[in-house]
Amino acid sequence: MAADSELAAHCRELLAPLGAVRSRRMFGGHGFYVDDLFVALIAFGRLYLKADDRSRARFEAAGCEPFVYDGKGRPVTMSYFTAPEDAMESPALMQPWARLALEAAVRARAAKKAPAKPARPAR
Repeated sequence: MAADSELAAHCRELLAPLGAVRSRRMFGGHGFYVDDLFVALIAFGRLYLKADDRSRARFEAAGCEPFVYDGKGRPVTMSYFTAPEDAMESPALMQPWARLALEAAVRARAAKKAPAKPARPAR
C-alpha cells in the first residue's frame, strides 16, 4: 500500500507541469485528472497515459504497452498506454507524453459534447 501511494505521489509530480493535478483511488489503483480531464491511471503498478487514434502510433513507436484487463474471461484493451520508462524519471521527460494524454482527453471531451446532427424534416 505504501509503495502504491508513493507511486501515485511520484506520478502527480511528473504530471504537474500540465496544470492542477488531482488523483483518486479507483479500481485498485489511481486515476489522474488535469483540469478535470481524466488523463492517466495507475494499474498493476504502472502508469498508463490516455491515447487516441491521433497519438496511439507515437506510444507504439516508443515501445509503450496498452492497458489490457480481463473482462469476463476475455482481454479488453483500453485507450491508455504505459509511459516510456525514461519519462518516469522526471517531469521534463514526461511532459511531451503527458501533453499527448491531455490532448487526447480534450479531444475525447469535445467528441462527447459535439452537438447531435439536426433531425431531417419529415417527408
